[in-house]
Amino acid sequence: MDNSLFDIDKRLLKLADEAENECREIFSEFNNIADYNGQKVLKAFIDNRVSESCLKGTTGYGYGDEGRDTIDRVFAQAFGGEDALVRHTFINGTHAISTALFGVLRAGDKMVSVTGKPYDTLEGVIGIRNAKSSGSLADFGVIYEQVDLLADGVPDFDGIAEKAKTAKVVYIQRSRGYSLRPSLCIDTIEKIVSAVKAVNANAIVMVDNCYGEFVEKREPLDIGADLIIGSLIKNPGGGISSTGGYIAGKAELVEKCADRLTCIGMGKEAGCSLNQNREILLGFFMAPQVVESALKTSEFACRFYEKLGFETFPKHNEKRTDIISSILLGSEEKLNAFCQGIQKGSPVDSFASLEAWDMPGYDSKVIMAAGAFTMGASIELSADAPVRKPFAAWLQGGLTYPSGKLGVILSAVEMLNKGFINFD
Repeated sequence: MDNSLFDIDKRLLKLADEAENECREIFSEFNNIADYNGQKVLKAFIDNRVSESCLKGTTGYGYGDEGRDTIDRVFAQAFGGEDALVRHTFINGTHAISTALFGVLRAGDKMVSVTGKPYDTLEGVIGIRNAKSSGSLADFGVIYEQVDLLADGVPDFDGIAEKAKTAKVVYIQRSRGYSLRPSLCIDTIEKIVSAVKAVNANAIVMVDNCYGEFVEKREPLDIGADLIIGSLIKNPGGGISSTGGYIAGKAELVEKCADRLTCIGMGKEAGCSLNQNREILLGFFMAPQVVESALKTSEFACRFYEKLGFETFPKHNEKRTDIISSILLGSEEKLNAFCQGIQKGSPVDSFASLEAWDMPGYDSKVIMAAGAFTMGASIELSADAPVRKPFAAWLQGGLTYPSGKLGVILSAVEMLNKGFINFD
């Protein structure tokens, strides 16, 4: 790597070059996946006759919004679903998941999370935390149960088969969230779906697909899931979408979710797109290649930090099913230094000094390095963590691999300058 523009210790550069060379083989596989998914997306654009008029938005009620309706069809086809609900009015992935849960669950129904405790921000939605708060699923009479993962992080298929018998919704979180457990590959999700459907054919298998879109050649809908949900400021927005989310899957279920998002009787037919159609379409078109850059950044980060003596999840060369890497740092001071280094390698607000804060939806203070063009966009290089044991950083994103790689190296520069990396 050329060190003519940044003051980087030569020992770090040597390790970075070694790490990159050791990643070449898996980089080639990422390229193969991106090539396939790029073809899949392009075919969806062509088959659904995306036109220049689709790029224009509507105002007011949004009746007859050709672009909005075409976007739904493009997402549905690319993700293997019957229909999709893609809206800029979803404020984040949690909002889209909440809409889906409230859309299909009724009083007395049972929701079973089969990947253990879900992501922190869903605890209030479900009623795990602040169960008596007005408006949670628990408050509406929905029963919640969970099947924890086994000690090695794999699903408990016996437990799943038992709990799924009486479930209305079986919920799967594909990514690791703020834990060190493995993310779930499509093959594993397929086994969960089969186990559920074998004992309860009517169960709705819902997958939180955040961070996983276009990482593999197949999506959860391709292997029998009923609904998938995600955020447009993660993978499928391609770094272009400035807000929004999606729900895709079986048409009747998507319609229920649309009724929840808008109101009964209007569903998907109302809601203006303003100036968002072009962003959503362009971002989705770019997404497979942007995801490839994020995967390469993530793989490089794991190998580089392994060579620096840190444990990473996943390890170098392990199969990936999302863009997240966890780097186990071991102390609050090292965590702060790592995140500050990522911030210093960001294109926006590189000069900002980070402080952990009480982020809405979390029960611990969260530190977040996110010098991004879109606030909170984790398809852009970012790192965040709750400030609690085991003091691991969750790294994701990288719009381009060269900038992502450099950001990771600059995080090590900060660690070295603070005395947390020792070459002796």
